[in-house]
Amino acid sequence: MSQITINLTEDKIKQIQEIADKVGLSTEQLLEIKINDWLTDNKGDFDRAANYVLEKNSELYKRLS
Repeated sequence: MSQITINLTEDKIKQIQEIADKVGLSTEQLLEIKINDWLTDNKGDFDRAANYVLEKNSELYKRLS
């Protein structure tokens, strides 16, 4: 597994730690879960957008082929 380092202000680190404490997770676990959620949600958004464009322009694509 790879690692990444980011710089955050002390305020942001404190906020993240407080949220993690509230839900009973480590800071690392919380961030990993949130990043996975973000990546999963964006993939669905992309798929929906791509399907919309393909359906909307299907007639044009047929004429161009």
